[in-house]
Amino acid sequence: MLAALINVPPNVGYPVVFGLIAIETMGVPVPGETALIAAALLAHHGQLDIVPLIVIASLAAIIGDNIGFAIGRRGGRRVFAAPGPLHEYRLKVLEHGEPFFAKHGPKAVFLGRWVSGLRIASAWLAGINNMSWPTFLFWNALGGIAWATSIALGVYLLGDIAEKVISTAGPVAAAVGVIALIGVVVWHRRRAGA
Repeated sequence: MLAALINVPPNVGYPVVFGLIAIETMGVPVPGETALIAAALLAHHGQLDIVPLIVIASLAAIIGDNIGFAIGRRGGRRVFAAPGPLHEYRLKVLEHGEPFFAKHGPKAVFLGRWVSGLRIASAWLAGINNMSWPTFLFWNALGGIAWATSIALGVYLLGDIAEKVISTAGPVAAAVGVIALIGVVVWHRRRAGA
C-alpha cells in the first residue's frame, strides 16, 4: 500500500499533515502535498476520516501561507536584494514582481496552490511585492480550501485507482525530473562556457 510507504501513521496522521502543509506553505520545501495525498489514501482505506483531514489541511494551508506572507512582507525584499548568487536576476524579479502582483496577484495566490514551486513561494512573493493583506487573505483562504478539498477528495474517491496511478507515475516522474535536471545543468554549463 502506497500510503504505508509514505509513512504517515494513522495515530499521528492529522498532526503530521497539518505540520507538513503549514511548513510547506510558509516557504520551506517539504512534502506537504505528498502527506495530504498519503493521508487521503489512508482515509480511503478507513484509517483516517476525510472531513477532518480536509479541514485540517485547509487550515494548515491558510495559516502557513499567512506566516509566509508576513515573512515576505517583513524581510523578504531585504533578503532578495542582498548581494550574493543570482543577485542581478533577483533584482529583476523584484522589479517585475510588484506590477505582476498588482495585476495578477489574486490569480497567482489562488492558482499557485496546484503548482508545487509556486505553492511554496507564492505567499512570500505576495508579501515581498506588497500585495494587500485582505486581498491575499481572501484568495489564500479560498485557494487553500479549494486545494485541500480537491486533492484530498479526489484521491479519497479514486482510492485504489489513484494509488495505482501514483505507483506507476512516481518512478516515471522521478526519471523525467532527473533527466530534466541533467539537461538544465548541461545547458547552464554550456551557456557559462560560451
